[in-house]
Amino acid sequence: MARTKSESLTAVEKQIMEVLWAKQQASAREITTALNEHKKTAFTTVQTMCKVLLEKGYVDYHKEGRAFVYTPLITQNEARSSALNQLLSQFFADSPKVLAEHLLQANQLDVGDLDELQRQLDAKKQSNN
Repeated sequence: MARTKSESLTAVEKQIMEVLWAKQQASAREITTALNEHKKTAFTTVQTMCKVLLEKGYVDYHKEGRAFVYTPLITQNEARSSALNQLLSQFFADSPKVLAEHLLQANQLDVGDLDELQRQLDAKKQSNN
């Protein structure tokens, strides 16, 4: 049975998008070079994944000589929001509150992080009043 295509970014797709967000545009060769700094990645894999990203609507391309140069069509923030919405839907009954409770219970948060989050919550409350 064939696996259904994920509309969200897979791990490899996310790595490619991170290169594109950093560079704003890059050829498959440039993406491969950047990915190989961290983990060996085949050029053909990058080419295939760029085609998948194109089909999903995450990138566009133009030709420069023989090379396809890819440009991101979504921002990193848009990708994060999409992934978070999917996570909320799949595991937390669309409830940000349930997710926040889980994060507080499951993770050792540094006191400084908690203080910063509290400041942000207080600021959000003020702006909503």
